[in-house]
Amino acid sequence: MSEKGQDQAKIHIKEQVLTYDDYATINDGNRYELAGGKLELMSPAPSVTHQLLSIEMIKKFTQSCESDYIILDAPIDVILASTEVRQPDLVLVHRNRINILSKRGVEGPPDLVVEILSPSTRKRDKIDKLKTYSYYGIPEYWIVDPAIFVLEQFILQNERYELINIFQDSEIITSPNIPCISFTMAEILNKIPPSLI
Repeated sequence: MSEKGQDQAKIHIKEQVLTYDDYATINDGNRYELAGGKLELMSPAPSVTHQLLSIEMIKKFTQSCESDYIILDAPIDVILASTEVRQPDLVLVHRNRINILSKRGVEGPPDLVVEILSPSTRKRDKIDKLKTYSYYGIPEYWIVDPAIFVLEQFILQNERYELINIFQDSEIITSPNIPCISFTMAEILNKIPPSLI
């Protein structure tokens, strides 16, 4: 193949839109998301603080919501379309919608997705995923900032997210969509060793 032909082949490969089936065959030791048919590398691994925050939130969800909701944590594929596969940190799916769960992952919009910010994911979580999750009709999206222990709550209204609350300290976190939720960021913070804050 000529040099020009090789360059054209490379361009074709780069422009190829990947689907879930392509994504599912990748086994190189890395974690990816599929955004608009393009792979996005998820690295480096989350920090210990990030992981502890996630674990403590799972405990809170489990205490009050487990009878009504399936609670899942990363890595879990949320398959929103054949070319859109995301891996939120936490996912809640109401048990009356259990039909969207499959062996592959969550196939459709969950009731709640939670992203815990990392330096490498801040822009993706606050801009790209905000647009993606609203486009695919996820009714509620939380962004948790472990640097300041604040939770931003977005609710889908007229096909767009509205920031309806910012929870911090001892404010009780509630949800207009998920009545079983009730905890505070202070309760979470108290479970994390001071050396990691």
